[in-house]
Amino acid sequence: MGQPPGPLHNKTDGGGFTQQAATLLAEATALEGSLHLPGVRDDYRSRLEHVVLLATRSLSDITDRSESSAVQGQISDRLRTNSHSYLSKRIGNMNRSDDFVADSCKVRQAPEAVGNAVEGREVALLQWVLVRAQGARAEDARYGAGQLSRGSQRAPTLADCEDGWQRVEQIVCTAEEAALETARFARALNTAKAREIAHKAEAAGKAARKIVTERNRAYTFHADPGFSFGEGWYLSAAAFFAGLFIQIRPGAVQEFQAKRFLHDAGLEGSLRPYRPRPASPKHLTHIIAEAFHADAPGAQRTLRTAFLGDESPSASLRSWIDGKVGENPEQKVLLWVRTGDHDVGRNTCFDELRQLSELVLNAGLTPIFFGDAVSADLVPTKGVDLTLCWKEPLFQGPDMRRAQLQLFEELKSSHGLVGQIGVTTAGMDGPALMGLPTLYLTQDCNVRLGRWVGAVPGYQEVVQAPGYFEIIRNTLHHWQH
Repeated sequence: MGQPPGPLHNKTDGGGFTQQAATLLAEATALEGSLHLPGVRDDYRSRLEHVVLLATRSLSDITDRSESSAVQGQISDRLRTNSHSYLSKRIGNMNRSDDFVADSCKVRQAPEAVGNAVEGREVALLQWVLVRAQGARAEDARYGAGQLSRGSQRAPTLADCEDGWQRVEQIVCTAEEAALETARFARALNTAKAREIAHKAEAAGKAARKIVTERNRAYTFHADPGFSFGEGWYLSAAAFFAGLFIQIRPGAVQEFQAKRFLHDAGLEGSLRPYRPRPASPKHLTHIIAEAFHADAPGAQRTLRTAFLGDESPSASLRSWIDGKVGENPEQKVLLWVRTGDHDVGRNTCFDELRQLSELVLNAGLTPIFFGDAVSADLVPTKGVDLTLCWKEPLFQGPDMRRAQLQLFEELKSSHGLVGQIGVTTAGMDGPALMGLPTLYLTQDCNVRLGRWVGAVPGYQEVVQAPGYFEIIRNTLHHWQH
């Protein structure tokens, strides 16, 4: 691909700058078919920037020379006028006409006219180089703003997200400035091709600005069973702590239930009309971690009040739990089950689940299986199977989200639930934020949820590495006491 040229002082004459700018533009243009390859776009941008610097410097040199020539021309004109007057007096009787003097002047001006023509062609070439380079910069900036805007939405923290958008604004300004420069030089050239490039640059500048003006600041509260039900817990929590906006896709299967939960939680004012390109929730867990680090008891009280409300669990819910769990006085642990096609590497391993169940039993605790379905032979005699219970009408009604949280609360207060264990599934997040001790299993350290460790009380991460069952055994012993 070659390297961009060195500093500007490598060339000192205008013609050298012009040739160098034209050559560099050709090299940049040759890269346009491979901009998707690693490192090529950065090389392309560097060359375009250098083209603009070189061509602008060369135009400035020509302007300076022209202004200097104009001053010198004025002086020469005055000298020629004085000389003409003097000669006319001296040769008055020598039969030599003023035409001789005029012809002499014409001869002396001819090199200047030739120089002006050369300079004119050089100026036109530089203007054409700048039209193409600035037009390409406008297009590239529009692309860069789009890419960075998407990356900013996936930033790990809210501050990183906002910083990314500030840089998007700067890139958008570059696109707009490049478009204006393209138009300026296109007007000077006044050719159809130059106007075409200027028109495209203008469109690129407007498209780049649209990325900023149409930024979607609302985070999507998923109300479709195909999405993670648990993501609603930490989106709502982050909305409390950081004043985030929320949107719900119209016509989603659980749209009414989602709105009901937000209304009951006091977040109805956070709702905004739905728009495409929803903001990614990557940094929501960080917002929650910061709030808990600052004041864990206060943060937990805020969420409990909002998510659970003042009402006690309904009689129908308590009756349902009694029928499923019975009056077994032993302390209990939720064992979460995750299956499905999304991110299957995070799914529950049933051999591991069986070992977890044995650890729970050996600790004198009762396992409660919760989440997706398991085979009947996996649930021990002393175990409780609540898998797929979330599909029952009791947990699918208008208050479905609050009903699920009240299920966990009732299990804690009346049936000895002391903690929950499972792979990283967002369904565990609601009970965890409400104060249920949580131990989540992960193949590698989880960047997003790992932020809650040491912030949300009782929230632990266990990497599935040799010896991790001993960590679980010790945790169960701690919960039991």
